[in-house]
Amino acid sequence: MNSPTLPYRPNVGAVLFNAAGLVLVARRAKFPNAEGPAGGWQLPQGGIDEHENPREAVLRELAEEIGTDRATIIGEHPDWLTYDLPPELVGVALHGKWRGQRQRWFALRFTGADADIRLDADPHPEFDAWRWVPLTDLSELAVSFKRPIYEVLAASFGRFARPG
Repeated sequence: MNSPTLPYRPNVGAVLFNAAGLVLVARRAKFPNAEGPAGGWQLPQGGIDEHENPREAVLRELAEEIGTDRATIIGEHPDWLTYDLPPELVGVALHGKWRGQRQRWFALRFTGADADIRLDADPHPEFDAWRWVPLTDLSELAVSFKRPIYEVLAASFGRFARPG
């Protein structure tokens, strides 16, 4: 399939910081052995519904994907970021309708307790494991096609990666 003919999916992403300045990453349930030694670890993200603004969408996505919306938006990357799926995933991933994603990213401060994170809250969980990691570890945990975005986010949101 020729990916340039497909559109980008509108999407939001969450860089969720805990009180220690660490970031939540979660392992994809369907792809636990994705490329790299770390597996399919990523930041929570998801599509923007029609007539939904990105700020609403990021909190909804947190609730859907990690079982909690106990978070406050503390920052927003100023630009939309895009990534293309690798050729072998075009027409397969993202329901086969998209060439990749156009994303609006937010930094959020987690206001709950670890027990509030419930990957089993959704009947079809997106993730099967989660952990807190330093912001600087994001790009090495990610699949290769998401690494450039995670590097941008590490630079953009570095000011939030400290206790407080």
